[in-house]
Amino acid sequence: MTLDRPGEGTIMLWTFTLLLFCIRLSLGTTSVVMQSQPELWIETNYPQAPWENITLWCKSPSQISSKFLLLKDKTQMTCIRPSYKTFQVSFSIGALTKSNTGLYRCCYWKETGWSEPSKILELEAPGQLPKPIFWIQSENSPLPGCNVNIHCHGWLQDLVFMLFKEGYAEPVDYQVPTGTVAIFSIANMTPESEGVYICRTHILMLPTLWSEPSNPLKLIVADKPPKLFLSAWASTMFKLGKAITLQCRVPHLVLEFSLELEERATFQKFSLDGDFIISNVEGKSTGNYSCSYHIEVHPNICSHHSKPLKLMGPAGPCFWSLATGLLTWNYVLNEAIGLSLIVQLVALLLVVLWIRWKYQRFRIREAWLLGTAQGVTMLFIIMALLRCGLCNGVLTEETEIIMPTPKPELWAETNFPLAPWKNLTLWCRSPSGSTKEFVLLKDGTGWIATRPASEQVRAAFPLGALTQSHTGSYHCHSWEEMAVSEPSEALELVGTDILPKPVISASPPIRGRELQIRCKGWLAGMGFALYKEGLQEPVQQLGAVGREAFFTIQRMEDKDEGNYSCRTHTEKHPFKWSEPSEPLELVIKEMYPKPYFKTWASPMVTPGVRVTFNCSTPHEHMSFILYKDGSEIASSDRSWASPGASAAHFLIISVGFGDGGNYSCRYYDFAIWSEPSDSVELVVTEFYPKPTLLAQPGPVVLPGKNVTLQCQGAFQGMRFALLHEGTPVPLQFQSTSGNSADFLLHTIGAEDSGNYSCVYYETTMSNRGSYLSKPIMIWVTDVFPKPRLFAEPSSVVPMGQNVTLWCQGPVHGVGYILHKERETTSMQLWGSTSGDGAFPITNVSGARIGRYTCCYHPDWTSPIKIQPSNALELIVTGLLPKPHLLAQPGPMVAPGGNMTLQCQGELPDSTFVLLKEGSQEPLEQQRPSGYRADFWMPAVRGEDSGTYSCIYYLDSAPFAASNHSDSLEIWVTDKPPKPSLSAWPSTVFKLGKDITLRCRGPLPGVEFILEHDRKEVPQQFSDDGDFVINNVEGKGIGNYSCRYRLQAYPDIWSEPSDHLELVGAAGPAAQECTVGNIVRSSLIVVVVVALGIVLAIEWRKWPRLRTRDSETDGRDQTIALEECNQEEEPDTNSNSPSSISQATSVELPVPI
Repeated sequence: MTLDRPGEGTIMLWTFTLLLFCIRLSLGTTSVVMQSQPELWIETNYPQAPWENITLWCKSPSQISSKFLLLKDKTQMTCIRPSYKTFQVSFSIGALTKSNTGLYRCCYWKETGWSEPSKILELEAPGQLPKPIFWIQSENSPLPGCNVNIHCHGWLQDLVFMLFKEGYAEPVDYQVPTGTVAIFSIANMTPESEGVYICRTHILMLPTLWSEPSNPLKLIVADKPPKLFLSAWASTMFKLGKAITLQCRVPHLVLEFSLELEERATFQKFSLDGDFIISNVEGKSTGNYSCSYHIEVHPNICSHHSKPLKLMGPAGPCFWSLATGLLTWNYVLNEAIGLSLIVQLVALLLVVLWIRWKYQRFRIREAWLLGTAQGVTMLFIIMALLRCGLCNGVLTEETEIIMPTPKPELWAETNFPLAPWKNLTLWCRSPSGSTKEFVLLKDGTGWIATRPASEQVRAAFPLGALTQSHTGSYHCHSWEEMAVSEPSEALELVGTDILPKPVISASPPIRGRELQIRCKGWLAGMGFALYKEGLQEPVQQLGAVGREAFFTIQRMEDKDEGNYSCRTHTEKHPFKWSEPSEPLELVIKEMYPKPYFKTWASPMVTPGVRVTFNCSTPHEHMSFILYKDGSEIASSDRSWASPGASAAHFLIISVGFGDGGNYSCRYYDFAIWSEPSDSVELVVTEFYPKPTLLAQPGPVVLPGKNVTLQCQGAFQGMRFALLHEGTPVPLQFQSTSGNSADFLLHTIGAEDSGNYSCVYYETTMSNRGSYLSKPIMIWVTDVFPKPRLFAEPSSVVPMGQNVTLWCQGPVHGVGYILHKERETTSMQLWGSTSGDGAFPITNVSGARIGRYTCCYHPDWTSPIKIQPSNALELIVTGLLPKPHLLAQPGPMVAPGGNMTLQCQGELPDSTFVLLKEGSQEPLEQQRPSGYRADFWMPAVRGEDSGTYSCIYYLDSAPFAASNHSDSLEIWVTDKPPKPSLSAWPSTVFKLGKDITLRCRGPLPGVEFILEHDRKEVPQQFSDDGDFVINNVEGKGIGNYSCRYRLQAYPDIWSEPSDHLELVGAAGPAAQECTVGNIVRSSLIVVVVVALGIVLAIEWRKWPRLRTRDSETDGRDQTIALEECNQEEEPDTNSNSPSSISQATSVELPVPI
């Protein structure tokens, strides 16, 4: 019998290959995040002489930051850490001098490090404006017949921008923009437009003050349009019943796009805006797509084709999820890892079956082969566990919402409401605070004008008197740094006697539910009318309520089904009517119940936070759609893969001002949809100024009474929300036409006590909200809370100095009264709405000393009881000789020990006062019979450490005290605590750069020492704890620690700090990995090596095993022959020579 040795080697090789594949899957991927460039500009309070006072502003273009850095000439740095994360900070330069001149740039901090620096701002000597920056909007050469926008950045506000062309003495164009950037447009580019251009600026009020010329910009007309970019939304994979939008984009203005499919030569589509809707009817729309364009003024000039984009058909729910962006690469990696573990398990079973077959085939009687099988099994189990350890955190169940650039709002304004066509202005407003400029288009192709965005993120396009040339369909775009928004809703001007056509919309109707129909007009001050098909008269009419109106159907029934439209008209006779809107069909359909929809936090959020929406239903195998303001923005099919109730989580990683709005969700199967969920109003705050919140009649209310909270905002027509601390959802909402809202709290109880605040926000532009108001505390009680009286800087004041007595309580909107003991008059402060009552006392003298108390003085009639504050003794020093302060047994004591501070005075019958630095009030007072007071401090703790002093005053002249004694430092410690050691800027040496080690301890007045783990490196001493380390000849690397000692007690050293390792540079692409994965990866390598050794030993044993198996078979055959002979010849001796000879002849060797 022979063994198939090559087959066994193939099985082992495949097993080992599967292990290596599993390890490869565990390594993961590394993503590179590109930093966004910040914006740097100048502001000044002296427009005629800006160098008198200069402030540089640095703004992050994409997200809030916690640190900003200003660099000058690549060497000097100024870092600002604002108290809260913000988009922009200011760097005060002051008066411009020769020392301030130079090249400035700024950066901001992101999670992955510093951003790339801003454009370079060059500050020259006083009397010269900074050189402007000059660039063209497109990265490619302009095309014949195209419009070119040239940007000139002047760094300052209110400048005049001049555009010069080489060969011309006079400027070819000038602008006076509202911001720091001017946009010069060169229409219809021709070869005559080629040339070298420069830009200069001067101050509007000082025409003689000019800037340096910008760097020259050369314009050359291209003969071939540049390539363009083709993308798919929402994905490149078709989903059941869903279409894909292909978006073809190019930076030029007046374009016509064409789309081609490589697999079908006859397929071609055209579009004016570059959007192509592709549906997968009968699976014929899959394949490779590309797009191109040509310019209408030069139809014979065609662009290059874009790179091919492949669209694929549906391949099951898992691939649908991947197509819609619900599965990230990490999810795919996790699925591959799971598949690899299944393959490992199958391979393990095959190995065990293979070993068992070998055992049964050759009837091996040794147990070592079974032990080997058990060892291989354990190795595979360990491998699987290690692989699971490396998979932690890969799988996510949240769907990231990729927000498109928010759609702007377009409307019209006029000074003639009865005849609006006499003077018409179109306004475009964006909900995004990062909008740079707006573009108005007519009939989808003709670019009318561009305007820079104002502080209100809007721009005006005046049309003047409406003529026939103005008729057409208008919409606008908002442009950000790297993206252009979707077009606004179209505004159609049809003539001088007909108002623009309104837009009608409504949510899906539900039987028995209320339905609101929205009619959006274009002009303010208009009336609205709702019509139903088949009826001559309006169903409902509304007066002037703004630019939009909501018609309500109280209870939707079958009789309310049909086609609806709306019209607008002028408010006064004779009415001028608009054209009817497009019809809206209302049909009641059978639906699933609405899902449960909520956010995992408060719907009032600040920019940059993480927001998660949860949409769930008890029905199984449902798909989910997320809506914002009625438009679909995300979908999720994850629940197809899991049984039980369906749920989807939609995630906004970093919310922005354009992400606010009304969110809702629905679920569906193949045929039936659910009702829409209850909407969640997501409000992004910190865009508008904060409001003011007041309580009427006051913030202290008797139980069972009513209180009204009035929220006063800065703008009219806003929506207000009232919030209660501890409640994630706002308590009440109100929409008002004014700038304030009154929230009534009816019959309140003790549970209604707490902090209240309010916010206001606009509902038309992504719910951009204000800062939260300052919270107001509402007390539901029959007794005013006790106020607190304290002094600043201290109640012990030197003669002639100033002091402020503060009466502070938790109740806001009340006055305070200050009382002095043995005086009938009181100092009174009225109407302190901040909750702090300040009573300043200047030039303190003996007449001001004494004992004070304070209490509330509400400015409204209240039956609630008032109680006084604590008593405060105002003491004046400098009137008697100073005492002496000693510590027994010494100034340093271990925690838990006892200490006595002895204050020795000069006069008898005195009161001694113990003071501690940083405390506003005395620690203790004593009246001994002699000249000395002993202040006993039992069981001292660490917080008792500090600087102490004492004073005294005579009993006959209270509060007229002596000078302070000399200060005494007290240390409560058995050994000073260890310091901290850090490195700046990092622990990695860079070429030619030093590292500063910073040793910091909790105690003042110490000396620091730095130690290296190598004894040959000398110790370093420092008073401030900073040590500069260089890496000459590689001697700087290694482990460092530091200690310190008290200068007053040089023999007592602190514990050493934790070790800090400095390493050499590892290159710009040094790999970052966690310690956990390093350990796991090392264990995997050890396991693979061990498995390889086991397999190698197994491989080498098979030749000997086969020989032993052959011998065993021979012995078995001999025994069988002997038994056969005994049956045939019972009288024959089994031990005869013939028997042995016969048996020996049968036992033949098996060829190997």
